[in-house]
Amino acid sequence: MKTAPLPALIAVSALFIGRSLSIILTDPSQLQTTTYDYVIVGAGTSGLTLAARLSQDTTLNILVLEAGVSDENVESVMAPFLAPSVTPKTKYDWNYTVVPQAGMNHRIYDYPRGRLLGGTSSANYMVHQYGSNDNWDRMAKVTGDAGWAWNNMRRYVSQHETFVEPPHDKHNTTDEFTPDLHSYRGDVKISLYVHRQNIDSRVIETTKQLKEFPYNKDVSGIATDLLGVGYAQSTMTEGARVSSSTTYSRIVNTRPNLTVLINAMVTKLINTGISDGLMGFQRVEFTDGLTKTYMVEATKEVILSAGSIGTVQILQLSGIGDPADLDPLGIPVIVRSPKVGKNLQDHPLLPNVFSVTDGGSMDHILRSESEMTDAINEWRTKRTGFISNNIVNNLAFARVKPGFLEGQIDPAAGKLSPHYELIFVNYWLDPVHERPATGSYFTILTALLTPTSRGTVKIQSTNPFDAPLIDPNMLTTKWDLKVLRESVKAAKRFASAPAWNGYITGTMGKLSSETDEGLDDHARQNASTIFHPTSTASMSSYSSPDGVVNPDLTVKGTYGLRIVDLSVLPYIPSCHPQGPAYLIAERAADLLYTVHANDPDDLNPQYVLHY
Repeated sequence: MKTAPLPALIAVSALFIGRSLSIILTDPSQLQTTTYDYVIVGAGTSGLTLAARLSQDTTLNILVLEAGVSDENVESVMAPFLAPSVTPKTKYDWNYTVVPQAGMNHRIYDYPRGRLLGGTSSANYMVHQYGSNDNWDRMAKVTGDAGWAWNNMRRYVSQHETFVEPPHDKHNTTDEFTPDLHSYRGDVKISLYVHRQNIDSRVIETTKQLKEFPYNKDVSGIATDLLGVGYAQSTMTEGARVSSSTTYSRIVNTRPNLTVLINAMVTKLINTGISDGLMGFQRVEFTDGLTKTYMVEATKEVILSAGSIGTVQILQLSGIGDPADLDPLGIPVIVRSPKVGKNLQDHPLLPNVFSVTDGGSMDHILRSESEMTDAINEWRTKRTGFISNNIVNNLAFARVKPGFLEGQIDPAAGKLSPHYELIFVNYWLDPVHERPATGSYFTILTALLTPTSRGTVKIQSTNPFDAPLIDPNMLTTKWDLKVLRESVKAAKRFASAPAWNGYITGTMGKLSSETDEGLDDHARQNASTIFHPTSTASMSSYSSPDGVVNPDLTVKGTYGLRIVDLSVLPYIPSCHPQGPAYLIAERAADLLYTVHANDPDDLNPQYVLHY
C-alpha cells in the first residue's frame, strides 16, 4: 500500500534507535575470508531469520550478502505510522515498476520491495498473520511433504513470536485477541494497536449490526478460522517497528561466526561442477555497486533469500531458468528449469474512498506540516501518539456467498480461508490518486486474497542492474474481477451500517456506481498491489517435473543451492504473508541442520532448537 507523501516528512531526520549489530560490513575488502559454510543472499525477512538460527552453531561460519543499506538510524522505517514513506521511490526500495497491465487498463504502477536490512519487513505495513490451516495443509498435499502441514508448522510459532501484552499504551485488550493461541517466548515481538482511532468503535459496532460481518477475536490465523472482523496484530513494540533486522541483529551481536555485508549486490551464481547429474552452484559473484566484482564460496550451501523478484533475477542470470527466457539474451542454460519466474501471484488492492464529516478523519492532520512535526516530536521523545501506531487497527476477512461459485472450483485452500479482505483506514489512502487539498475521507481498502491470475518475472538483459520485467498480470480472469467487485459491494454494505450514520457523507469516484460494469471500471482503473508477491520459484514434490524447488527447498537439478523466501510457495496464502516468510525460514533451519549434521542423532540440542 502507498499513499501520497506526508508533507511533514521533509522534517524527518535520523534518530539513533539504540541497537547493536553483529559483524556488519560496508566494504567487501573488510571480509576476513572468501570461504564460508553458508552464503545467504538477502538480509530480509527470511534471510536474517535463517542466519540467526544457523549461527547458533558456533562451528559454522556464515555470510549474508545484502544489496541494500542499513536500516539503523532510519526514522521513517522505525516509526510505524510513517511506513507509507519508506517506499516507493526511495533508496530503501528496489523501485520496480510493472509492465503495462492488460487487466488494469494497461496501467503501469510501482512495485515496492524493501532494499535494506530486514528487507520488506523493514518497509511493509507490519500486519502479522500466519494464514489459515488450509493454506499450509494444501502446501503439504501439493508437495507430498507432511512437514509443511499446519500441525507441524504451528510449533515454529512458539520460537518465532513474543506477543507483547499489554501493548505499549497499557489499554485493556480483553476480547481483542486470544491469549492462549500465542507465544510469549519467541524472538519477533508482536502487538495490538497503541493508539485508538475514532473509527474503531464504529467498525466493531458494525459487527453487532450486520450478521454478514461477525467479530473474530483473533485474526492471526493460529486458530483454524481467519474469517470475520478483528484487531490487526502488527510487528511493533514500544512505539517502534519490529523487523527481522531489529530482532536478529540484537540476538546475534555476540556471534563472530556471522558476517553481514551490506551494499553487496549479487550478480550471479557460478557453476562449480557436476555430481550425480546435478549442477553445483556454491560460488557467488557480487559487486559493491561501483566497478569491482568479488567472489565468495560456500562449502555447504548457497541460500537465495532475495524474494520473489530478486531470487528469480539471480537464477536467470546464473543460467537457471526457461530456455525461452535465456536463449534470446545469449545466456547459456546450465539448468533447464522452465518454471523459474512463472506462477507469480499477488493480492490486488483496491482503495474505496468515502467522504466523511469535515474534520472527522486524519486528513487535516496529514496536510499540516506543523501538526505532523508535533506528532513526530512526540514520538521521538515519548514513543507515544499516532506516529507510534500502525495506520490500521482493524481488518475483516470474508468469503463470497456459497452460490457465488456457480460450479467453479473454489481457488481458496479450504472453507476457512477467506476470498477477500477489508482494511479500514481513517484517511485518504489511494496508491493511484493523491490526497485532495481539502476534505475528510475514510478508506476501505479491499484485497483479493485468492487470485487465479498468474504472472511472470524475467530479466530483460544480462546486466544485473537492469530491473527485471515484472508482470503480475492482475485481474485477467473472470474470477478475480468478479470477487474484487464483490469485495467492493461488501465494503459499501459495511459502510451502510447504522454505526456510520452521521459520519460517512458520500462515496468518491466510481465507487458510487450501482452497476457491475461501473464497479469493474473502478477496479481496473484504481487497483494496484498490496505488494505481496509470491510463488515465482514454487515448490513441488520430488518426482514432479513442475516447480523450481523440492519440498526441502533445494533447487531442482542442482546441489549446494537452496531457496528460502516466499517465492517457494505453490500458492499465495490468503493473508498478509510476513508470518509465512518467517516460518519458512524457521523450518529451513531445521532442514539444514538435519542434512549437514554428521549424525542427526548426535545433534547438539543447544543448536537444534526445533528438530
